[in-house]
Amino acid sequence: MSTPSAPGTAPAEEAGALSAAARALAALGLSPGRSGNLSVRTATGFLTTPTGGSLAACAPERLSVLDARGRHRCGPPPTKEVPLHLAVYALLPHARAVVHLHSRHAVAVACLEPPDPADTLPPLTPYAQLRLGRVPLLPYAPPGSARLAAAASELPPGTRAFLLANHGQVTTGRDLDEAVDAAVELEESAALHLLVGARGPVRALTERMRAELTPETK
Repeated sequence: MSTPSAPGTAPAEEAGALSAAARALAALGLSPGRSGNLSVRTATGFLTTPTGGSLAACAPERLSVLDARGRHRCGPPPTKEVPLHLAVYALLPHARAVVHLHSRHAVAVACLEPPDPADTLPPLTPYAQLRLGRVPLLPYAPPGSARLAAAASELPPGTRAFLLANHGQVTTGRDLDEAVDAAVELEESAALHLLVGARGPVRALTERMRAELTPETK
């Protein structure tokens, strides 16, 4: 259990975990330049990565502290994608963490017109189904805009991961590790989709196979 923090300060345990996760994703090459942002829900509000910062340089003292209504309380200015993160938390009360990345293959898939925007990535492996479920594609809206947050608020309640058209990927989790694992899985699934997509008919999992794979079967 984390140690309670003073009002308006970042809880130490959550801040350490969030900054470590940001650096780990950067080390995997999933957040080019200064792109990408992460957040976690805390006992008093939210912690987010700051705007304009590199995830590779993320540190506990460089995180932004928000209250339960998403208002900036201390630390550097938060990512401009706070409205998107808050929309996801409002939609998914169980979500404790949100990861948003501009990882290369996920962005590439987000630039394609899928046959079904509600199910963008074909379920090629059981692991994609277990960690991601159906991955919808949201229509394009400017980064950080209210339109983008509004679109996210219309996602199906069970959504665990989704793509932003011509922009990037978003994953959620019941804890930070789950959201990070999903982000890595989504990037790998997008790469696999691009790799096999042009090689002929693809043997994706059937609806029956997908129904057998739920988060509880992991």
